[in-house]
Amino acid sequence: MKVNVDRHACCGAGQCVMLAPDIFDQDDEGIVVLLDDRPGEDQEHALQEAVSMCPTGVIWVDRSA
Repeated sequence: MKVNVDRHACCGAGQCVMLAPDIFDQDDEGIVVLLDDRPGEDQEHALQEAVSMCPTGVIWVDRSA
């Protein structure tokens, strides 16, 4: 499993950071920063919440990677 983000399309809402702070952060402009592109299974629920709550849909998971 590999997490991907499109930083150029991020609106800076910060939902991902609130839901999965071990995986995501924000830079000085509020844009998503991916801290861990291969989180463990213990982060699966938080990751899925972050993906589903992202208002611009810039986070996706490649389960084949």
